[in-house]
Amino acid sequence: MVNDNSERIKKKIVQILGEHSEGLTIQDLSEMLKMHRQTVTKYVLWLVGEGIVHRRRIGAVTLHYLKERFVQRISEKEILKKLREKI
Repeated sequence: MVNDNSERIKKKIVQILGEHSEGLTIQDLSEMLKMHRQTVTKYVLWLVGEGIVHRRRIGAVTLHYLKERFVQRISEKEILKKLREKI
């Protein structure tokens, strides 16, 4: 069973990556979340396994991005939500 805190952390990581299309390192994420980098790594790897986050190694740096199809799903959900609010 996944606890609410784990889900909250994963959602926050997704939100932050969605705001930074240039990609972020684990260090960047850990500073933004004010969490230890090993804890952030655990959740990022979980999101990679779920197919939500993509990792790209560039030299000595590994950048993390939201997968494009996931970004499109988020956009579609936001559009539907706004349409429902108008009805």
